[in-house]
Amino acid sequence: MSKPAILSRLRLPIIGSPLFIISSPELVIAQCKAGIVGSFPALNARPATMLDEWLHRITEELAAHNRANPDRPAAPFAVNQIVHKSNDRLEQDLAVCAKWQVPITITSLGARAEVNDAVHGWGGITLHDVIDDRFARKAIEKGADGLIAVAAGAGGHAGRTSPFALVSEIRQWFDGPLALSGSIGTGDAVLAAEAMGADFAYAGSIFIATEEANADDRYKQGIVEGRASDIVYSDLFTGVHGNYLRGSIQAAGLDPDNLPAGDYKTMNFGGGDNAGKAKAWRDIWGSGQGIGAVDKVESVAARVDKLEREYRAARERLGVAEAA
Repeated sequence: MSKPAILSRLRLPIIGSPLFIISSPELVIAQCKAGIVGSFPALNARPATMLDEWLHRITEELAAHNRANPDRPAAPFAVNQIVHKSNDRLEQDLAVCAKWQVPITITSLGARAEVNDAVHGWGGITLHDVIDDRFARKAIEKGADGLIAVAAGAGGHAGRTSPFALVSEIRQWFDGPLALSGSIGTGDAVLAAEAMGADFAYAGSIFIATEEANADDRYKQGIVEGRASDIVYSDLFTGVHGNYLRGSIQAAGLDPDNLPAGDYKTMNFGGGDNAGKAKAWRDIWGSGQGIGAVDKVESVAARVDKLEREYRAARERLGVAEAA
């Protein structure tokens, strides 16, 4: 199956993953102008009425960019929807997305046919994130157009399966759009994702340490200074296993090597005078294992330029011809 038209003319085969709190219109617009898909969680727009304002701004700024740069138009953008029944904003947010005809919807935490039908109704496509082959099959059965394989090493909520195994199993039966997430921090890794059988690389952590990201400066610096060994895999903070920066766990008064069991909501985060003041969603910082490739905070444009140089160099080194 060929790529959907909306995803067929990217500068690089990269989808910027939606980052809780961090992905704002500034980051999304910068990613799209740089030629990769930019995305944000609908729930980042708070209160809910702000979603309409965000989509208005993103749509208008990208349209203006395209008028001024017809030879290098912006990439499309995506909105991430949490489709779990706990999200009481879903119906309202989908209606706003329909108003602005959001081109790509990324669905998470459950596959629902009615959500896919709604997106298809306004002409959009859906990509569903999965951590294993079983969930991948369910998503396609429910009408998702494509999949995001969230493999070991990915930031935030992540699976345990090797990307080699996960992509291989999915490609045994699915030939549609497939993105791969998990430690993708360089242009070489983007090409490797394609070599394994994915159509796109799905990258998030490397965009935390950018000027446009809505992240605490300490968080950005943690990405710059961090290595794969600084990532801790735990289900303590949200009830779902994910990858987090070791330093943020220590700053919350916890031992990252001996995390307790129990309900994080009842825990007394923070040591000394900070006891009880830290919040899991704000102070425990998600990150994937690929951050060793990040050595400074810079603009999204500069980061994508670097990814492109690495990607082109990797293709040339391996003698891989450019796609027609």
